[in-house]
Amino acid sequence: MVGIRAEGSGFHAPGPGSFELPPIFHFGDVGVTKPWVLLVLSSVIVVGFTYLASRKAAIVPGRLQFAGELVYGFVRNDLARDNIGSEHYMKFVPYLFSLFMFILVNNYYGIFPFFQFPSFSRIGFVFPLSVISWLVFIGAGMWAHGVLGYFKHATVPTGVKGPILILLVPLEFFSNILVRPVTLTLRLFGNMFAGHLLLILFATGGAALLASGNVLYGAVGVLSFGLGIAVSFLEMLVMFLQAYVFTLLSAMYIGEAIAEEH
Repeated sequence: MVGIRAEGSGFHAPGPGSFELPPIFHFGDVGVTKPWVLLVLSSVIVVGFTYLASRKAAIVPGRLQFAGELVYGFVRNDLARDNIGSEHYMKFVPYLFSLFMFILVNNYYGIFPFFQFPSFSRIGFVFPLSVISWLVFIGAGMWAHGVLGYFKHATVPTGVKGPILILLVPLEFFSNILVRPVTLTLRLFGNMFAGHLLLILFATGGAALLASGNVLYGAVGVLSFGLGIAVSFLEMLVMFLQAYVFTLLSAMYIGEAIAEEH
C-alpha cells in the first residue's frame, strides 16, 4: 500500500473517518445524514413487513405470512419463553420481536447495494437502544419485586450472608445494573464497525491496486476483491448473530430481573 500511495494512486486507508458521512439534506439547522435516513427507513420496513404479513392471516399461510410467523415464532419461543419463563414471557414478546427485527434490518443494510452502511456501526445509534433494553429489564424487575426489592434481588445473591456482602453487593450492582447497557452497546457496535471497516478496506484497496497499472499489484487487487466477497458472506452471518445475541441477552436480563431468586 505504501508503494501505491507513492505512485499517486490517491488511496487512503479507511478508518473512523469513513463512518462520518456528510449530510444528505438539512432540516433547519440540523444536517440529516444517511444513517439517520436508514434508521427511519428501517422502522418503516419493520412496521410494513409485520402489517403485510398479518393483515390477511389464514390457516394456510402465504409466503409473507409464513415468513412473519417464522420470525415471530423464533423470537417468542426460542428467545422469550426459554429465557423469561412461560408465565410472563408474552408481556415482553412485542418488544423483543421489534428489537430483533429492527437490529436485523439495520445490520443488513451493510451488504445491500446503494445502502451499504450498517446503521449500528455508529455507537450513537446503538447506545440508546441498549438504554431502552436496560430500562425494560430494570422496569420489569421493579414490577416483579418492587423498587427496593428489585435492587436487593439484583445485588444480594441468594443464601449469602455476613461480611462478604460488603464486597459482593457493590460488585453485583456494578455487574448487573451499571455495566449491562455498556456491554450490549460495545458488542453490537464493535462487530458492525469492524466488519464494515474490513469491507471498505478490501473494496477500496482492491480498486487502488487494480488502478495502479502494476501487474503484480493488479493480481493482489483481484485477491482483495475475492477476500471482500468472502468477508461479505461472513458478515451476513455476523449481522444475524448480533441481532440474535442482543435480543437474547435482553431476554435473559428480563428473565433474571423477574426471577424469584438471584
